[in-house]
Amino acid sequence: MMTDKVRIDSLNANSLPQSNETFLARQAEFESNVRSYPRKLPLAIAKAQGVWLTDVENKQYLDCLAGAGTLALGHNHPDVIQSIQSVITSGLPLHTLDLTTPLKDEFSAYLLSLLPGQGKEYCLQFTGPSGADAVEAALKLAKKVTGRSGVISFSGGYHGMTHGALSVTGNLSPKEAVNGMMPEVQFMPYPHQYRCPLGIGGEAGVKALTYYFENLINDVESGVRKPAAVILEAVQGEGGVNPAPVEWLQRIRKVTQEHGILLILDEVQAGFARTGKLFAFEHAGIEPDIIVMSKAVGGGLPLAVLGIKKQFDAWAPGHHTGTFRGNQLAMATGLTTLKILKEERIADKVAEKGEWLKGKLAEMQKRYPVIGHVRGLGLMIGIEIVKPHEAQDHMGCYPADGELSALLQKKCFEAGLILERGGRGGCVLRLLPSLLISNAELEIFLDKFETALQGAGVKPV
Repeated sequence: MMTDKVRIDSLNANSLPQSNETFLARQAEFESNVRSYPRKLPLAIAKAQGVWLTDVENKQYLDCLAGAGTLALGHNHPDVIQSIQSVITSGLPLHTLDLTTPLKDEFSAYLLSLLPGQGKEYCLQFTGPSGADAVEAALKLAKKVTGRSGVISFSGGYHGMTHGALSVTGNLSPKEAVNGMMPEVQFMPYPHQYRCPLGIGGEAGVKALTYYFENLINDVESGVRKPAAVILEAVQGEGGVNPAPVEWLQRIRKVTQEHGILLILDEVQAGFARTGKLFAFEHAGIEPDIIVMSKAVGGGLPLAVLGIKKQFDAWAPGHHTGTFRGNQLAMATGLTTLKILKEERIADKVAEKGEWLKGKLAEMQKRYPVIGHVRGLGLMIGIEIVKPHEAQDHMGCYPADGELSALLQKKCFEAGLILERGGRGGCVLRLLPSLLISNAELEIFLDKFETALQGAGVKPV
């Protein structure tokens, strides 16, 4: 029996020279070219607390990425840490396949209570631990329920990198040289507050897009067979922070119900108070047939769950499985996170902070015209960077400036601010901070962002 304590040298900070460059060089040696974040954010993280990261060189960064929205309560929230410690000392197994435990029972009951109608019409399906795993299950289930094979998705949508999920994702770059994508995926244009895909803009553009969708479903010569499902995000994240107009989303719900098409809402990034509502689809007052949940639902640890209307639970036992669908630690951290979000009314506070922050960014936009558009809901905000010295298009939009956006991300990093980019050509700087970020920390964000603008050579007007 081993009696010596296991010592992890890296946690004692004595194993290597403490420089970001050293760790990054070793990571480049160890890992595949597929790694992405270290290329844009070249640091080795030593500590994390709340919205702050500290690298191995003892520099601090305000983290407005938060695990791509996974860390709803920020880094190492004390209640989340306590929930992990409680499981470890409880004697509960850490791995259970889909066997139940008292912890899983409590987590399931609480999560269901947060779904529309307190979850009375829904059941849960635990999938593999990523959002893409849950998307794959949702697509399979929709085909099984309807007996149809087609899926409608939307330009700008992001649903994951596994085969089916990538097939319904709008981004073309990851699809290069990947043959045999899932067949019968029909993409349709998604509304955009700044760059209407139909070149119309405003309310007229939204109405035209709504009609276009409905007509495609109803037209017997559209060339598109009735699909099994429609999958979408109520706020597109990777696609550039594009909220769905309420009337457009409501009409999609109505049309899909009329035609027996399952509506799948991907809430992986926008869910759990991120947009100022517990779920982003709540802004439109609709009920999806399948809700895809991951990221924040696990409280910072890997977990993915489907909320399925019971009438569509057509699975036979074992027809969709996954070894790591019983992560007890993630259910503990997820339960703690969900309780804090609900009991402390975090969604309401996020809505207020988001409106305040968008207002401050709109004021900054007047001084820095390279900020072409500020949009989003709650603390899911996008800042589109443009070329204000070039000609506007017929809708009054300036050309996007992905190069300046990349430079601004770099200058933000140098100023101690971590942001992600998204949208076409990476022209949108994206904010996904902890939902508990304070007003004082938001002020620090604004100061650092303005410093980055000036560091990139952008002069105020």
